[in-house]
Amino acid sequence: MRSLSVVSGLVSLRVRQAIFTFVSLFVFVLITSTCSSPRPTASPAPAQQLWGDMKAVVSVKELMRDFIDPASDYVFDAIGLRISMKGEVATSPKTDADWEKLRQGGVMLAEGAYLLKVPRPFAPDGDVNNSTGPDPAELSPTQIQAKLEADPVLWNAKVEALRNVGLEVLEIVKRKDANELWDAAGNLDQACESCHVAYWYPGEGALMKRLDQKLEDLYGAKGDRTKTPGADPK
Repeated sequence: MRSLSVVSGLVSLRVRQAIFTFVSLFVFVLITSTCSSPRPTASPAPAQQLWGDMKAVVSVKELMRDFIDPASDYVFDAIGLRISMKGEVATSPKTDADWEKLRQGGVMLAEGAYLLKVPRPFAPDGDVNNSTGPDPAELSPTQIQAKLEADPVLWNAKVEALRNVGLEVLEIVKRKDANELWDAAGNLDQACESCHVAYWYPGEGALMKRLDQKLEDLYGAKGDRTKTPGADPK
């Protein structure tokens, strides 16, 4: 009986050891699989959607003439230096109404620039710009469209440059620092002319280079169209 009891005890011990080994192995595998499993990544933020469809009403040419160009005049007309018989007369915003008009121009530029991202014809029906004859002064709407489709990144960069000027003007209005308007006007001129040279006036870039060279030959001053308007040449 004692031998049978001993054998029974040994069997029970081995069973307990087997169960302990199995449980330990299961826990190890569970921990290992948990640690090695990749953590779930956060879902990317959904792309911003428009609240509705956007459909162009006018061509790029009309949008520039009736919206963007008047908005830019709010900036160009706000700052200046006129020379008369009485001497130099500086123009800058002084009243709340002056600053409010400038703010309106900044808003129109900042918001209106993105309207240039809405697909639309580049000119009204039947209008081919001044693109006929030898050495035409302007590109045709078809040629402009081809340039945009060949490099849409460049078009969007021009749009962003114009929008950034609008944002710059709004920040200047908040501070009411008229001196900074010289830089804003210069940046606006650069943004406009850079786009026109790329997409509208094919010969203007070469013309500007010839004018800069002529100025340098006559006065020893090298033209720099990135400088602030009114600044002394160096």
